[in-house]
Amino acid sequence: MYETMGNLNGAIVILAVCLIVLAIGAMGRKVEWLVNFILRAVMGTVGIYAINYMLAARELQVAVGINPFTVLTSGVLGFPGVAVLYGIHFFKIL
Repeated sequence: MYETMGNLNGAIVILAVCLIVLAIGAMGRKVEWLVNFILRAVMGTVGIYAINYMLAARELQVAVGINPFTVLTSGVLGFPGVAVLYGIHFFKIL
């Protein structure tokens, strides 16, 4: 039974990757926008992690969580989005 579930999960992952590749191909010139979004999301997530690490090293109890909302915010808005996330968090603790 567990072997069947593993095969099903593997098939779902392969299907999802194929759909993503097809969507990128269908987007044509919008691939540049998608790549830009992904790079901003990854760099924003790394930035959030680094800022959280530096604040923890200075024993400040301020940390923005890494979740789909914060990744989406940093992907859409870039560095200003990360600054907004920290601004909201600092405002919340006042």
